[in-house]
Amino acid sequence: MPAALWSDAEIQGALRGMDFGLLCRLLRQRTGMRQDDLARRAGLSQGYLSQLESGARHLTRLDKTQKFLDALGVPAGLWPVIQPLAEAGTAEHEPDLRVLASAAAQTSHDFVELISPSNVSAEVLERFHFSLARIATDYVHAPLFPLFTELISVRDELFVLLQGRQRPQQTRELFMLAGTACLLLAHASQNLGESTSAMAQIRTARMCAEQADHTGLRAWAAGTAALITEWSPQNRMALKLTEHAARLAPAGEARIRIAAIEARTAARIGDRRLSLAALDRMKRAREETPVHDEVEQFGGLLTFPTAKQNYYIGGALTLLGDYDEAHHHATAAITAYRSGPSEERSYGDEILGQMDLITIGLLRGDFDEAATALGHVLDLPPQKRIRQLGNALNRLDSLTSRPELKGNRTITQLMALIRDYRVIDSTAAIRSQR
Repeated sequence: MPAALWSDAEIQGALRGMDFGLLCRLLRQRTGMRQDDLARRAGLSQGYLSQLESGARHLTRLDKTQKFLDALGVPAGLWPVIQPLAEAGTAEHEPDLRVLASAAAQTSHDFVELISPSNVSAEVLERFHFSLARIATDYVHAPLFPLFTELISVRDELFVLLQGRQRPQQTRELFMLAGTACLLLAHASQNLGESTSAMAQIRTARMCAEQADHTGLRAWAAGTAALITEWSPQNRMALKLTEHAARLAPAGEARIRIAAIEARTAARIGDRRLSLAALDRMKRAREETPVHDEVEQFGGLLTFPTAKQNYYIGGALTLLGDYDEAHHHATAAITAYRSGPSEERSYGDEILGQMDLITIGLLRGDFDEAATALGHVLDLPPQKRIRQLGNALNRLDSLTSRPELKGNRTITQLMALIRDYRVIDSTAAIRSQR
């Protein structure tokens, strides 16, 4: 505050009379400060300052008054004589019980103000649940954009609310919702080929799960971390992540999912024994009675239905070279997605299942089936060509370089069809949404 202010007769009078509401009004009039600016300087909420200025509230506690005057920079020589209530009574003067009652009431009111206000309501929480459920459901069948930018907006709203004040149960629910939003963003980032960004989202999702003390979210986040790592050059690390996730996952789809990820990861690195053991655990998990899982209630991407289970089994068995059984499961997955509700049709799983059929067809010498499956891959709209499809095409290119396949005219013709095939360009896709 400008030093000249404290020479103002009206301001000095307000200080002598301990009329702190008038003092605040005068300071704002003299300086042109807004109420919220002065509140921040004084260490008060804007609502409290407003009530102080109107006379609805009073500073009665010694410690608060001293802190208030110090924050405003009032020179020590102008401080009013403030006598602690504890010293107000002497042998000659009994304490004023009305002052004591007023001070006690103010302290209780301050405590209620601390614990009661909430910046969220049941309706707001319900809106976030609905938004995330819709995005999770749309995610499996709709193009990644504009879902990606909408998801960022929802997450940012949740982060802002968490910086405010809520009741403990509401805070827990907000953390669970924020963690779920980050979990979905991790999947989206992976589909764009941004594995580093995906893992950053997972770290945040896991921290939110800890703050919410939410076992289901912990399990899904750990499983997604394993899934992201499986598709990376460090895929052996995914096995350690699945071990951790398996300890967290409750009975039901979360546990089935972890076993499926482990089975495919083990098959990808060539560990047949471990892959088959994981498939056996997956089978047992499918027979267990599921427990309630709040994460699965969002639906869509955050579920692990039978069609997806068959897709994972087919992928693992294709990598293991068990082509007949792999063909059965891949075909079952694709058929289930095509015949099921359109909103549950996962174009990502379906097209990667087609890639498994291409591999199986080439290695079994069934080039017609390989060509049919390749036709579905070529027909996929560019905005749905997730980065995992690019990885699968690279593996297919390596496969056709095997001595027993190299030089085959039919295979050469098939591979020529995908020479200029392009998957999602994350930079261009994001830029197009601005």
